[in-house]
Amino acid sequence: MAEADNQEPRSGKRKYRKDKPWDHDGIDHWKIEAYTEEEGQKNPLIDESSFSTLFPRYREQYLRQWWPEVTRVLKSHHIDCELNLIEGSMTVKTTRKTWDPYAIINARDLIKLLARSVPFQQAEKIMQDDVNCDVIKIGNIVSNKERFVKRRQRLLGPNGATLKAIELLTDCYILVQGSTVCAMGSYKGLKQARRVVLDCMNNVHPVYNIKAMMIKRELAANDELKEESWDRFLPKFKKKNVKKKKKPIEKKEYTPFPPAQQQSKVDLQIESGEFFLRPNEKKRLEEEKRKAESAVKSAEKQAKRQDSFVPPKEKGDRKKRHKADNQGSAAHADVDVQAVKKKLKKRKRASEGTGSASDYLLS
Repeated sequence: MAEADNQEPRSGKRKYRKDKPWDHDGIDHWKIEAYTEEEGQKNPLIDESSFSTLFPRYREQYLRQWWPEVTRVLKSHHIDCELNLIEGSMTVKTTRKTWDPYAIINARDLIKLLARSVPFQQAEKIMQDDVNCDVIKIGNIVSNKERFVKRRQRLLGPNGATLKAIELLTDCYILVQGSTVCAMGSYKGLKQARRVVLDCMNNVHPVYNIKAMMIKRELAANDELKEESWDRFLPKFKKKNVKKKKKPIEKKEYTPFPPAQQQSKVDLQIESGEFFLRPNEKKRLEEEKRKAESAVKSAEKQAKRQDSFVPPKEKGDRKKRHKADNQGSAAHADVDVQAVKKKLKKRKRASEGTGSASDYLLS
């Protein structure tokens, strides 16, 4: 009675609720309990379940090489597997010893990842309980092939840097192959990875999502801001569509009358008088026309050949070259005049006989 009196009075819908001794604050309701073999033996599987998937021809050699390892991994979970090289398919199915009902789903995901070029060392991790996978189809998002290739390359980034950044932020393994993107990780990481991939194919650059995820990671580590809204911290990017200038359309004046009918070939021949000529005259005119056209073409070819014999123009200013030529000619003329004067003086002195000794020495 004393304990009942000490309890706080309840109101509303909690008035008649009883305390649950097995439920307390220390219990994590989101924790996934491990499914043990003992629990599985109590509730065995009733019927056989099987899944099959096709694989491309270029994966045949790789699957042949690694199929013994695939068999070993699946055998540990009591699941049979079959590789059919004629049909190009892989099949997994349960056995009587299979105790985990979800193991066949993981086996289905395993062969699906192997068909999409995921390495076996990575694909075998899907058999763990805390690892999930998602195959994102991107082939039908963009209709233009060139645009699709550019956006898929944008997802990879230079030397795979963008894809590596997405993997680090989402804690997922991501492989871009053909028209699909395979991702492996936790449910939360797969959700983020899918959003980034689809936004990228819808012309939103992955850098924007990467920046937002980095800010969210920093805010989640802060105890004060953990429970608050993060909208004021996240960047808001505006779409900028570069509009092309449209050519102005010239509006024609409206006329109720239709345009004049174009003349036919026969009408044009009647106008020129060619229609009434005799066959031999027509043939002669055609030959003359052909000869005139060939003469024009041969003249053009001859002119092109003669262009190679034309000397190239000298570089430099025409006025400077003309000035230098004038100076050179003037200097040459001055030298000649002085020499002539000297000779005339020597001859004059020699004839008179009054020359000095220095005149007869060589300078």
